[in-house]
Amino acid sequence: MQHKKQHAAGFTLIEILLVVAILAILAGIVIVAVNPARQLAQANNSQRRADVTTILNAVYQFAIDNNGALPSGINTTNQVLGTAATGCNTTCGAAVTEVACLDLSGDLTPTYIVGTPVDPSNGSAANTDYYITQTASGRVTVAACDPQLGATISVTR
Repeated sequence: MQHKKQHAAGFTLIEILLVVAILAILAGIVIVAVNPARQLAQANNSQRRADVTTILNAVYQFAIDNNGALPSGINTTNQVLGTAATGCNTTCGAAVTEVACLDLSGDLTPTYIVGTPVDPSNGSAANTDYYITQTASGRVTVAACDPQLGATISVTR
């Protein structure tokens, strides 16, 4: 009489649990590496840096063409750029206390920039979410009101 050894088909419970655990670890690594919310925030901050530089370059090009005079309205208080009559300071934090938005579109567009840049997350022509100020020594700063990921986006010249 011959005895045939029978092989059980399938996987053991330990093998299945190991495969599931490995897949879970790999999925966690991929989600952390790709993190779409962080990628979007970084892209928005890159756009903000470009916008701030563009605005400041346009202001200085205006000054060069006007014998060193800056566009009217730029002074030593932080002023949000936009066309709205009031309310720009509500979205820009405690650093900005202006009553009206500073509209530089008449001075800067279309000669120095095509249009006033607006914040990629929540800016509009009425409230760009960028602010401008001039120091007592004459240096001009343009900054973003609401950068993401705790960044500070500001350019001074």
